[in-house]
Amino acid sequence: MYLELHSVNHLPKVVHFAMKGKRRRPNSADIQIGESIRAHRLILGMSQSDLARRLGVSFQQIQKYEKGMNRVGAGRLPLIAKIFDIPIGALFDANAVTAPGESKRPAPVKLIPDRHSIKLLTAFGGIAHRRIRHSLVGLVDAIARATPKPPR
Repeated sequence: MYLELHSVNHLPKVVHFAMKGKRRRPNSADIQIGESIRAHRLILGMSQSDLARRLGVSFQQIQKYEKGMNRVGAGRLPLIAKIFDIPIGALFDANAVTAPGESKRPAPVKLIPDRHSIKLLTAFGGIAHRRIRHSLVGLVDAIARATPKPPR
């Protein structure tokens, strides 16, 4: 019988089966939170495995959170914020403080894709001489333009 009731949630099996295949696409909030989790994790020098262990999930789950592929549950957001020692609202912010405890210099989380970016931002922030900073920006810009881009 097609409309036999499902024992768990009392939906007809045919409806339950049809709903099971639906996948939602990540929305902008999922992507923002994922980027923020990645940025804060990298700022602390924490690996995906370390964060996963503390949350009781797999490192693959952390990867999915960071890519915005899986939604971070409302109950897990405060745990993540506590691990990072940040307010929950910071996970929704497009900026992250790159050096906790030091001067509050926020950087866009999109600029923090890996730990080398953190090192570069932190070191650059420590250069007080304006001309040197300007020269470094020119050098990095020239290198970026001269470097072949990988195909997408």
